[in-house]
Amino acid sequence: MKFSRGIMLACAVALAAVVVTATAFGGAKAPTTQKASFTAALVSDIGKFTDKGFNQNQLKGLNVAKSKLGVSTLALQSNSTSDYAPNFNSAIRKGAKLVVAAGFLLAPTEATYAKKFPNVDFAITDYTVHTSPFADKKGNVLPAYKNVEGLTYMANESGCLVGVLAAKMAVKNGGTAVGAVGGLKIPPVDIWIAGYKYCVHKIAPKLKVLVQYSNDFVATDKCQTVAQNEIAQGAKVLFQVAGGCGLGTLKAADDANIWGIGVDVDQYSNAKRVLTSGVKRVDTGVFDAIQQAKAGKFQGGSDLVFDLKNGGMGVGKINPSVPKAWVALMNSYKAKIISGKLKVPTGL
Repeated sequence: MKFSRGIMLACAVALAAVVVTATAFGGAKAPTTQKASFTAALVSDIGKFTDKGFNQNQLKGLNVAKSKLGVSTLALQSNSTSDYAPNFNSAIRKGAKLVVAAGFLLAPTEATYAKKFPNVDFAITDYTVHTSPFADKKGNVLPAYKNVEGLTYMANESGCLVGVLAAKMAVKNGGTAVGAVGGLKIPPVDIWIAGYKYCVHKIAPKLKVLVQYSNDFVATDKCQTVAQNEIAQGAKVLFQVAGGCGLGTLKAADDANIWGIGVDVDQYSNAKRVLTSGVKRVDTGVFDAIQQAKAGKFQGGSDLVFDLKNGGMGVGKINPSVPKAWVALMNSYKAKIISGKLKVPTGL
């Protein structure tokens, strides 16, 4: 069958029209390029998300990011150190664009995964990227870890402030010593105690500062035992720096009718005789890292630093028994730290 040239031209025009119409009205069925949802993961350390402090507060930061930034989140709890690697695996497998390690103890595991997955961003609480395994001996970040950001906290500054109140209270009660109960002897623990000890001695040079470790972040009975030992040596105030384990320190202080000081979050309601708490805004650190990564402004190969000046560090509720003059004294120390007039040591 033969078609005239005019008929063939008309058919071609009609076909073109069909194609244009299908494109205009059938676009919903055609493949489209949509921006994938952003997923952020948080891997706890062995303190777990139920520690009423360090890990739980980071989980709060993750949840705030979910509600305010509209990101998808993964909260992966480590019940033991053997869970670290499987939790990182799970985060990567489920498409996390950012994986936050909740503490110092996870650094070796994070280094392994950051090197293996260069297209994923990683952050770590209480660890600077300017030290091993992320950097060389001079502090230069290694090329393999330009996707890692440290979330660091000047806990020595808040340690100093609670130390001021601890010293004043101990002297008022005729004490000869105050104490600190640490978890593991690691830099994120010792930085708190260093500031505490330094400012206790600034206020009362003759006071002894007893420092012992439970070697645990979970078992409250272990911290309670260490605390009781320090109380037997004359401590009138005890600063707990041991996560969930440290709640045993606060209980020991209650039982002995002396004062306890909380850590990481405001632990005023966790015991009856809490003088105050050294507060570390790890929730803010987690939120800020997620916000950066989602916006494409992640600062890998560097640290975010949180201190008294930017509100990343502080103190919790102060017991009403503390005289206003003491609070004013503590705030004068805060002002000196922020201005740079007072340099508080970061290590013991």
